[in-house]
Amino acid sequence: MTLRPLSLRQLDADSEPALQSLLEALNQSGHHFVPPSPATHRRVLARDPHRQARNLRDVFGWSLPFAPNLMPAPLLNALRLADLLVEEEGLLRSRVRVAALEGELFLHSAYPTTRPDAVFFGPDTYRFAAFLKAELADAPSGGVLVDIGAGSGAGAVVAARLARPARTILTDINPAALRLARVNLRQARCEAELVLGEGLDRVEGSLDLVIANPPFIAGEDGHVYRDGGDLHGARVTLDWTKAALNRLAPGGRLVLYTGSAIVEGQDRLFQAVEGLVAGGPFELRRQELDPDIFGEQLSEPAYADVERIAAVGLSVRRRSS
Repeated sequence: MTLRPLSLRQLDADSEPALQSLLEALNQSGHHFVPPSPATHRRVLARDPHRQARNLRDVFGWSLPFAPNLMPAPLLNALRLADLLVEEEGLLRSRVRVAALEGELFLHSAYPTTRPDAVFFGPDTYRFAAFLKAELADAPSGGVLVDIGAGSGAGAVVAARLARPARTILTDINPAALRLARVNLRQARCEAELVLGEGLDRVEGSLDLVIANPPFIAGEDGHVYRDGGDLHGARVTLDWTKAALNRLAPGGRLVLYTGSAIVEGQDRLFQAVEGLVAGGPFELRRQELDPDIFGEQLSEPAYADVERIAAVGLSVRRRSS
C-alpha cells in the first residue's frame, strides 16, 4: 500500500516535541548535510534512479527511500508521531530534510520541493547567511529584529546571534514554514515570535533591523518560496522593501538578499530601490554576491530580455538625523 503524502500544513503543535527529538538525535549523531540546488540534487539522484538510503544522511539529506530497519527506533517513532513518513512499495521516505548551517540543524521540506507549501533550504540560504554575517558583524545590540518571509528561520537565527535583539519576530504566509521554524529556533535556543501574514502587515511599531530573503523567480508556479511576481520576479522584493523603509527607526537597517534580473547590463531591481530611497533619509549599498544564478530560468518567457540573474545583497540604513 502507498500512503498519500500529507501536506506540511497538517502538522500541529502535538508533533513539535517529536520533531525536536529528531533534531536532537541527529545532532548527537553528527549529522551534516548541505543541500544543493534542485538541479544538482536531480542530477545526483539520476546516477542511480533505484538507489536506496544506506545511512541517515541519505534519508535526511538526499531524501532517499529506506528500509525501516535502517533507522534507530526513536528516530523512526519521531517521524511517525509527526506524520512525516511516506510508504512506497515496502520502503519508507521522510517528508523532511535536515540541513547544517552555522553549527545548527534546520528542518525543511524533502526533495523534490513540489508542494505549494514547501519550505525551501538551499544555496540561497547559505549566501543569505554569509551576507548577514558580513553586514551585521558590528551590529548594535537590542531593538526589534524582523525576518520577513522567514521560511525555515535560518536567517533569523544567524541575525539574532549577531545583533542580539531584545525582540525577534518571524513572518511568513506559509503556516508550514512557521511550524518548522518554531522547532528550528527552539533547537538553536533562540526566542522569537511567529506571525502568520504577508510582509509586515501584522507587525506593529518601528523596527531596528529588518532582514529578508524574498522569493525572486518570475512567474506564478504555485510555490510561495519561489514566486517573486512580475518585474522579472522583483515585485515581492520591492513590496517588502517599501514596507520596511516606512517602518525603520532612526539608525535602523534593512538587510536584504535576493536575485536580480540584469537587463542590458543594468540591475533593474537596484534601480527601483534607488528610486524608493531617493530624497529620503537613507543610505543604500549594493553588493553583487554571485554574477550568475538560476541560469535555466532564462529559457522562460518572463526572462526573454534578461541576460543573467545575479545574487545581490542590499543594505539600507535610515540616518539618525
